[in-house]
Amino acid sequence: MSSKRVVITGMGVVTPYGIELNHFWNSIVEGKSAISNITKFDATDYAVKIAGQITGLNLDEYIDPKEQRKMDPFVHYGMVAATLAIKDSGLTFDDKMLERTGVFASSGIGGLLTIQDNHQKLLEKGPRRISPMFIPMVLSNMLPGHISMKFGFKGPNISIVSACASGAHCIGHAYLSILEGKADFMVAGAAEAAVCELGIGGFAAMRALSTRNDEPTKASRPWDKDRDGFILSEGGAFVILEEYEHAKARGAKIYSEVVGYGLTADAFHITAPDETGAGAQRCMEISVADAKISPDKIGYVNAHGTSTPLGDIAEINAIKGAFKNSLDKLNVSSTKSMTGHFLGAAGSLEVVITALAVKNGVIPPTINLDNLDEKCTGVNLTPKVAVKKNLEYALSNSFGFGGTNCSVVLKRV
Repeated sequence: MSSKRVVITGMGVVTPYGIELNHFWNSIVEGKSAISNITKFDATDYAVKIAGQITGLNLDEYIDPKEQRKMDPFVHYGMVAATLAIKDSGLTFDDKMLERTGVFASSGIGGLLTIQDNHQKLLEKGPRRISPMFIPMVLSNMLPGHISMKFGFKGPNISIVSACASGAHCIGHAYLSILEGKADFMVAGAAEAAVCELGIGGFAAMRALSTRNDEPTKASRPWDKDRDGFILSEGGAFVILEEYEHAKARGAKIYSEVVGYGLTADAFHITAPDETGAGAQRCMEISVADAKISPDKIGYVNAHGTSTPLGDIAEINAIKGAFKNSLDKLNVSSTKSMTGHFLGAAGSLEVVITALAVKNGVIPPTINLDNLDEKCTGVNLTPKVAVKKNLEYALSNSFGFGGTNCSVVLKRV
């Protein structure tokens, strides 16, 4: 059994709020919504006209302009977020450290805008006008590839694609890589850039998105009886994982310790969750057992909480099952009520939020929870206003299409 400990020593985000970590956190604590009317394309003919969008990002500060043209926007966002996380960690890498540093990074969908644009070229101008960079630009594993090439990281390098749990699975497996001695430092996270005609149109065709177009900031409303779907957002989030003794020796800033990781499958349906929440419950129970603690030690659950009719009920049932003897001690919230849903990057973004909650002793709120669904009662969902709470342990949930479930447990250091 490994005696190693794994801590988070750097974090970086690219969000509709901007890229400054403290501003992002303050916006979350204050309950500010990042959702607005779509401006990236003309959404007049679309059923959904709202999203969380990246604007004003100066890529030239982070990526060579010539290289930018070889990348889909999801790689842009991930590269910036990873660069910010590395800078935040304060690490400098010698040759030996570079060989012991890995990158686990992903995207739930990959280069959707590049697919859309090149398909249009194919239809309008023929196959010779398809970009020679088309295939490399759309692959999810181009994100860890580009990060490793920029910084010279030569350790483990993979992309775990598990829909909306991708970022969380990357962090969980990066944690295991350090525990197992395969690396000493890991750059882990995900990015997504699906706010485009094909992305909005596709999810709208599934009736997965909210159509509350006249009230963008109120459209994402997890557990509210008037919820009607999630809000698509874009961006990226990364963490730096480091072996604890090394971090301590260099006097690193430590956000929290990763102590538990669980993953399961619903084995139920390609998109719909099992309403009993059985798979998600087992996932949380496995992560808590991995942390070697009892469920009553968890003070906060950052829920997957997408604002979908079925998903919200399933997760509440799962939480009730996993924490049945300590619900009175537990706070739960969905920060997607503010950020919208980052798809593959949601899990890594919410690990960042959970780490900040643990470090600062603040539970972010669930905004827009005006009329609680009667099927979602019995759990403290931290409605509307953040709550100060001394947290020792917290858990972040991420679930994805295909019935994949992921839970990560963090501890205050």
